[in-house]
Amino acid sequence: MKLSFVIPVLNSARTLGACLDAILAQDCPRADYEIVIADAGSADATLDIARAKGVDVIVPNPLKTGEAGKTAGIKAAHGDLIALVDSDNILPDATWLTRMLAPFADADVVASEPIEYTARSEDPALTRYFAHLGMNDPICLFTGNYDRISAITGRWTGLAPDTEDRGGWLKLKLTGTALPTIGANGFVFRRTLLDGANWDPYLFDIDVLYDRIRRDGSVCVAKVKTGIVHLYCARLADFSRKQKRRIRDFLFFAQEKRRSYPWDKQRRTGIVLFCLATVFVLPLLWQTLKGAVRRPDRAWLYHVPVCWITLWVYGLGTLSKVFGGKQAPVDRSSWQKQ
Repeated sequence: MKLSFVIPVLNSARTLGACLDAILAQDCPRADYEIVIADAGSADATLDIARAKGVDVIVPNPLKTGEAGKTAGIKAAHGDLIALVDSDNILPDATWLTRMLAPFADADVVASEPIEYTARSEDPALTRYFAHLGMNDPICLFTGNYDRISAITGRWTGLAPDTEDRGGWLKLKLTGTALPTIGANGFVFRRTLLDGANWDPYLFDIDVLYDRIRRDGSVCVAKVKTGIVHLYCARLADFSRKQKRRIRDFLFFAQEKRRSYPWDKQRRTGIVLFCLATVFVLPLLWQTLKGAVRRPDRAWLYHVPVCWITLWVYGLGTLSKVFGGKQAPVDRSSWQKQ
């Protein structure tokens, strides 16, 4: 089966070279995969890097967002399998693709995803913190809805999918009540997963899985016992900016009824607990201690400020909606990787 790497980009020169180098270093023959770049109007050296590395296809992404870039890239891709890799992802070793493809020998499996984020000593402390935490949004820790191993809990999710250990990977049977936020940063899936899903012009990966579950009752996904590097943020200012983008995009697309996954049914008790823990701080310090015991790293010092920033940014965004503020996604025209 042919595989297509789909990578949305926007002013991604800082990270794209390393991302592509790791893909090109895979132990699979180059003829077995293609690399598709969906560009949202980069004004830096992003496209020069892509061409120099020999990517197969470059297509425009006029709607700018990463979700629209995924749609644009998939439309131009030729693979039976699609690998969604962000420009700030780095495959950790040359066997990554081989290991990610192994579960597809099972006809039931429609997708595979790494079970953890890889923390490298050379990465910024804030980047390592998110890798140890196992998620990019600390609210997910309290709601239990995350999909990578967290050093705080020692698990890859707080939900309870039907799980079968296949050695190098876990076979999951996901339903509407046990559907972690699977679908990004190294998500590989059969193109047929898109059949009947609402993925044009914006592909929200978790919505695609939810649409299949609503149709068939369940879906089988593999969590592969490997990792992936996610150069998410190097500074708290970057994180604050991305959280603002996250909440504004979410409120806008929810208002426009472009989302199918029932985010409004999230465990509200967990959201309340997050707010209380952040205000009173001590529960966050206890989590910090647990994480540091499992994975010793000074990066855990970021746990409290990350939670505080999330509470502040999400609180302001929610209040804006409650009081009738205009909902619109963050302007991407000057967006740059920092």
